[in-house]
Amino acid sequence: MKRTVKFLFLLTLSIGFFSSAPAELEFETHSSKIAVIKFTTTVIDYGIIKQNSDGMRLFTFTNEGNAPLVITQVKTSCGCTVPNYSKAPILPGESGEIQIKYDTKRLGNFTKTVTVISNAEGGNKILKIKGKIVTP
Repeated sequence: MKRTVKFLFLLTLSIGFFSSAPAELEFETHSSKIAVIKFTTTVIDYGIIKQNSDGMRLFTFTNEGNAPLVITQVKTSCGCTVPNYSKAPILPGESGEIQIKYDTKRLGNFTKTVTVISNAEGGNKILKIKGKIVTP
């Protein structure tokens, strides 16, 4: 008898939970605020540059969403590329930038990736730098 009562109680509780879950999820989806990061360009081409020249470049972006954009991390594909970015939230409609410094001591062609990890819609964004370094 006790087992039957427990079973019926759990069954009733489960049915109530699952029947209300979709309505709650639907409500959250329609009222959610999201950050949307829109870059001016996702590829920076250094072109042909001289060895030991300035390797600093900027990726600029705008938060086109309706929630603050928070960049939590910027990872590069190698130690020869160093990122710098603001840790402060970027409000809707505001712009920001990610500064990239490539080590121009190395000679030859290069192609590197920069991964931007944030709360923006669509997950991580992949940026790319490329160019060729020649002797002066």
